[in-house]
Amino acid sequence: MRIGVWMVAMMLGGAAAAGPAAAQDSVANFYRGKQIDLFIGTSAGGGYDTYARLVARHFAKHMPGNPSLVPQNMPGAGSNKATAYIYNVAKKDGTAMGAVFSGAIMEPLLGDKTQVQHDPAKLVYVGSANNEVFFCFTWASSPVKTFKDAFTKQAVLAASADGGSTKDYPVMENNLLGTKFKVVAGYPGSNEMTHAVEQGEADGQCGYGWSSLMGAHPDWYTQHKINFLAQEALKGHPTMNQMGVPLVIDFAKTPEDRQAMELVLGQLVFGRPYILPPGVPEERVTALRKAFMDTLADKDLLAEAAKARLDINPVAGEAVQQLVAKMYATPAAIVERARQALIMK
Repeated sequence: MRIGVWMVAMMLGGAAAAGPAAAQDSVANFYRGKQIDLFIGTSAGGGYDTYARLVARHFAKHMPGNPSLVPQNMPGAGSNKATAYIYNVAKKDGTAMGAVFSGAIMEPLLGDKTQVQHDPAKLVYVGSANNEVFFCFTWASSPVKTFKDAFTKQAVLAASADGGSTKDYPVMENNLLGTKFKVVAGYPGSNEMTHAVEQGEADGQCGYGWSSLMGAHPDWYTQHKINFLAQEALKGHPTMNQMGVPLVIDFAKTPEDRQAMELVLGQLVFGRPYILPPGVPEERVTALRKAFMDTLADKDLLAEAAKARLDINPVAGEAVQQLVAKMYATPAAIVERARQALIMK
């Protein structure tokens, strides 16, 4: 019996339509009744932790099967500990996700490759919670009140380990620009670093996010408790631009130094990356990426974020994946210049 052309078309059309639906049903069936462990690469109470827990509270309703997203802190080595865990140890079925420093994504490119145990080019990126702008600051009583002051006066800065922006950025500025920051590394997370500043143990920090400031310490801004020295980003934040806070890249002495700084600072486009281990089934990756973006567009999340003064400016997982690949294809000479700039001397 011959089948009419119209019937074949209907059958093919139906199969095509059933494809995405079938994939979503498969994802929902897998996740139903399960939880996704969210490993946060910093200690509790800081900006990264605040964002991750905000995402976790609203994620389940946007993910097929409605699995709960359960945060747990895994601080250490500038988020490299959590990133290595996701890469090497965590389940590769889509039930483990990481919320890590962007520096941990750049560490194998710009840092000591022997000290890291993950390959960022092989990680899977769910997305980024925002496009971050970092900056240097000192406590209001510090003698270093402007970035130009940092060329002639010393400021003690609290910092995390290698791969963390709070260590890498001021070290880069010392090496390429000639600032006189004294970087004290080894703090486990942003909460401990900001506490050190408040207690007078340190003068300030570099590599600190505007969103972290407004989320955890908005009074530092509203009550003028800190000096804004310079912005560490390719483009400044509107508020700091209006304040006249300069960009560190504008202090570069040569085009090569500027290119090296731009490579380091380019990671801020994915300021708060969320990652999966290699090997997660593609249909689950697709679902997780969509759920992530839907979560960050959720009206309840946005209302909560606004109340907490958190910037929400998400970057899709596909875009982060492409940017990481592009950065890892940077010419070797520029990479080497940037790498040398991040070595504490």
